Amino acid sequence: MTFTELNLSPSILKALGACGYKEPTGIQAEAIPKAMAAQDIIASAQTGTGKTAAFVLPALQRLSAPPVAPGKGPRILVLTPTRELANQVTDAVRTYGKFMRVRSGAILGGMPYREQLRMLSAPVDFIVATPGRLIDHLENGRLNLSRLEMLILDEADRMLDMGFVEDVEKIAAATPSARQTLMFSATLDHRIKKLAGGLLKNPELIQIAPNQVTHANIEQRLLVADSLPHKNRLLEHLLAEQDVKKAIVFSATKRDADSLAKDLAALGHKAAALHGDMTQGARNRTITNMHRGQVKVLVATDVAARGLDVTGISHVINFDLPKFAEDYVHRIGRTGRAGASGIAISFVSHNEISYLDRIEKFTGSALPLHVIPGLEPMQPLRRLAKGKGAGASRGRAAAAPQRSGKSNASTSTSAANSKSRRWGAPRRDQAPVVVYRNKSQKAS
Repeated sequence: MTFTELNLSPSILKALGACGYKEPTGIQAEAIPKAMAAQDIIASAQTGTGKTAAFVLPALQRLSAPPVAPGKGPRILVLTPTRELANQVTDAVRTYGKFMRVRSGAILGGMPYREQLRMLSAPVDFIVATPGRLIDHLENGRLNLSRLEMLILDEADRMLDMGFVEDVEKIAAATPSARQTLMFSATLDHRIKKLAGGLLKNPELIQIAPNQVTHANIEQRLLVADSLPHKNRLLEHLLAEQDVKKAIVFSATKRDADSLAKDLAALGHKAAALHGDMTQGARNRTITNMHRGQVKVLVATDVAARGLDVTGISHVINFDLPKFAEDYVHRIGRTGRAGASGIAISFVSHNEISYLDRIEKFTGSALPLHVIPGLEPMQPLRRLAKGKGAGASRGRAAAAPQRSGKSNASTSTSAANSKSRRWGAPRRDQAPVVVYRNKSQKAS
């Protein structure tokens, strides 16, 4: 199938041709015809599958037809959980709609009101927004959604995780009941289905990615760390490797991201932090600097896991494992994009075993265990026994290591012994241990 067969307008096809795109991806081939047929959609697709174009293209196609109702409010509204993802969608609208007369813009928190007020005072066709700032404009009478034709929720599961469900429902209530609604989510759990039940009408279900997801072009590795200082030594060793071109290091908290970026910069790395407490201008500058190569190591929280698209990321390093298993998939998906290969390395401390178990259950495979000579862990990894652990709890079973830089061997030993009694023996089908003896003997 080609994009021409999808009956897109000549202006959109011209823009796709300028980008060198000829054939739609799986999610695009499934979603675009249904969206163009005015059907509500709930879709799940793995990161890096072209999901953004799957809803931007039919939205632009809708704008090629005359508006259903008069007015100056938007005809298309895309809600995203993060500013980075909103910027990515906005860029896609401009790229695919560059041969159309589309009046588009973004409404994001952390940005000056002046530009947003100027945009809303004039007719606008396509708005991409984060829920919080959009609610602000809506409640103050600066935004009218009465002529909205299509509402799109991107990364709906992340919006639920961030507590935006009430905002999303309030925004939807301000739109016409006859609108078309498209919902895209990395996962389709009961929470998503409940939200969809209140917003969508007889939706078509599209599920490209199965529950057990893989990244065939990303080499995944697992390194065991005894303590925070051990993690720091592992990170310093890895970033000194010549094959690390650009890297994203994920930390558990904003404070940790700042601290780690500062420490890496002191060691001579071109490092910078990226997290939600930064102003939008500061975040944009950091991302721009990484595009330009002025930043080579980005230390980020999960705010960057979805929506950040920087070419040439050779390595993703999970300094702390994510709380939710699906976030692991989105984190490592920052490398190995557009057919390139990448390496994803995860550190696991002994109080993060439950997180590891969730990840391995979600992906359907054990992460290959690696050991760096001279940086071996003092204690072996004890994976959870089958049928126990991660599935029993939604919350964080054990807090991530504090950034005190101190280790307590006796406490670690007693904790390990108690965990051994509670969890049982390690699984027999553990992934093989790979030991690097020199750089020319790395496992493929």
